[in-house]
Amino acid sequence: MNNILTILKKELSRFFGDKRLAFSSILLPGILIYVMYTFMGSAIGSMFETTEEAASIYAISLPASLRDTLSSSFDITETEESQADAIRSQIENQEANLLVIFPEDFDEAVAAYDTAGGTAAPQILIYYNSADTDSSTAQSVLVSMLDQYESSLANRFDINPGDPSLYDLASDRDSAAMIFSSMLPMLLMIFLFSGCMAVAPESIAGEKERGTIATLLVTPTKRSHIAVGKIIALSIIALLSGISSTIGTVLSMPALMGAASDNMDIGIYTVSDFLLLAVVILSTVLFLVTVISVISAYARTIKEAQSYVTPLMIVATLIGVTAMFGGGAQEEWFYYFIPLYNSVQCMSAIFSFECLPLNVLIAVISNLVYSVVLVFVLTKMFNSERVIFGR
Repeated sequence: MNNILTILKKELSRFFGDKRLAFSSILLPGILIYVMYTFMGSAIGSMFETTEEAASIYAISLPASLRDTLSSSFDITETEESQADAIRSQIENQEANLLVIFPEDFDEAVAAYDTAGGTAAPQILIYYNSADTDSSTAQSVLVSMLDQYESSLANRFDINPGDPSLYDLASDRDSAAMIFSSMLPMLLMIFLFSGCMAVAPESIAGEKERGTIATLLVTPTKRSHIAVGKIIALSIIALLSGISSTIGTVLSMPALMGAASDNMDIGIYTVSDFLLLAVVILSTVLFLVTVISVISAYARTIKEAQSYVTPLMIVATLIGVTAMFGGGAQEEWFYYFIPLYNSVQCMSAIFSFECLPLNVLIAVISNLVYSVVLVFVLTKMFNSERVIFGR
């Protein structure tokens, strides 16, 4: 234990002794993610933001039956057919929102129209600019109002009268859980893997490249102690990096999600949920660090190690995406023996309040067993001069 602690302290002091490295690996990812996601949310929101003022529309041959209805939502300017070309040009230049042209004697034509007669129905022409948010929104609102008016002409029954939210039985808790369980597992996998990838290759492949690992291996310390000490130290650093990135993501999600953020509240989860999540994350980080450490021990340089690890990161990201599909976490216990996939399913189950303790236990124990096996492999690699000193 003393040897392991010595290696652990050496790795941590080397990392935290370089303030720039510690800042760029732990704090900077969280800050950048928060700034980037907040900016993205603001930019996306501004693209779809509409003015609070009523949209101004031009109407030709506006029927009396619709004048009061449309005036409640729009600033209507009635005009003549001779002005249609000029107004269409203004809409194209985003100087006007909408032009709607009704047939003359619209009310009489609607009253006389027979759906079984085979004649064409009265036609309403609406000109708008889809590149202009206000114009596009006004067009959607107008079409919806005209559809409702058309339905009211032969209305026989109503569907969900009154406030539509009265009929939506999904709670804010369920809505937030759906968002978190689909997005956060993928983001957590990316952040945890990025944190491991940022430190593991430099610690092992970097020491091989600099030749300092030879000095470490000739000490009387057992190779297994060196491997375990490095794994624990790298896991701590990678976990801190992952926590920083996760905090940045959670803080920026309200801005990123826009209107959906009204239902998002991380406070819906209890202390036990966070404890389960912490155990899953710890076991996942330990597994990822041991995998990347083994790959780094095989590589001769940091660059080579990173090139070997990149395909694994793509696989981990794709596995993280599976949380967004499949209708929730897997319930069958045997899925939780699959590395990485088991962690994603556990995270998804925890965030969606569908966690089964047995599945979490299987996933955590599996990750620990795989990590122990990989530590044994790393020890064997440290004992091989061909691997450590090969060029």
